[in-house]
Amino acid sequence: MTPIDHVTAPRRTVLSTVTDLFTRGSTQFGLFVILMILWVVFSSLAPGFLSRFNLNSLGRSVAIDVVVGFSQMVVLATGGMNLSVGAIGVCSVMATGYLMQVLGLPIPVALALTLILGGALGWVNGFAITRTGVNSFVVTLATASLFTGAMLIFSKGVPLNGLPPELGVFGKANVWRIPVLAIVALGIGAMLYVLFKHSVLGRQILAVGANARAAEMSGVPVDRIIVFVHTLSGVLAAAAAIMLTARLSAAMPGVAGDDWLLPSFLAPVIGGTSLAGGMISVVGTVLGALLVSTIRSGLLVLQIGNFWLQLFLGIFLLAAILVERYRSILAAREQTRRA
Repeated sequence: MTPIDHVTAPRRTVLSTVTDLFTRGSTQFGLFVILMILWVVFSSLAPGFLSRFNLNSLGRSVAIDVVVGFSQMVVLATGGMNLSVGAIGVCSVMATGYLMQVLGLPIPVALALTLILGGALGWVNGFAITRTGVNSFVVTLATASLFTGAMLIFSKGVPLNGLPPELGVFGKANVWRIPVLAIVALGIGAMLYVLFKHSVLGRQILAVGANARAAEMSGVPVDRIIVFVHTLSGVLAAAAAIMLTARLSAAMPGVAGDDWLLPSFLAPVIGGTSLAGGMISVVGTVLGALLVSTIRSGLLVLQIGNFWLQLFLGIFLLAAILVERYRSILAAREQTRRA
């Protein structure tokens, strides 16, 4: 071995190690560190941040943000996006209220029909994308307006406050001081983890995101996969809407919509889900949603205006996109070097 080899070999090993850490595990660790710093800062500036009331409120808020993030994550896995997450959510909120208050259906039946409605709206997105060949950005942007407009025409924007009290009790219930809504969100996350980690369908979804053409040549039904992830996205958006309705004990048309769009991207992208597709992180999405809710709750306790929240969320999303881009470049360089 030449003297040059003695110098370059360890340097290459270190570069490889650093790249592997950055591309695989450091995102979640970095998120955890940022969360700890924010919790220390907020609890120091406002002792009420760690009060039982605020922690319960934070837990319920995180639960909804997590499921909203999952709704976007499953579509990002294929390299697409769903700009109608909020629109499906607000349609599902009003559907939940209408089915219970106006039609008087039992809670389980109303919730099941709401999930079916969310899945149907998501299916419309997937069907339109695969049949027209138009980019998911354009299709879901159009359907977001379509769904919201139809909901407003149907409901006239009137909130429904006469929901069964059992729904509100469920939304505020705790199990060992852990909000039931948070348990529901973690249960959904566990099912998604099994889907993507231990099922053929999950691997096919990621294969479509990594390289749709290669996946199709390998026998993967790409169009069916795209329709499936959009349908699943709709079901998850409806689930988040049900959780929000239970938390508020009312169905109000202004509680979702555009307010869900930024968090739906922020949670998965900050958590390590690739915008280009082919790579997702369920745990990272949970941490990303926790970051969003922590910032929202901290600013609320500090009595800082809501416009600051939008500023901070925009900064974090931009930073996450830049980090994701840098991570992709590092991974490509390392793959090229190994080849």
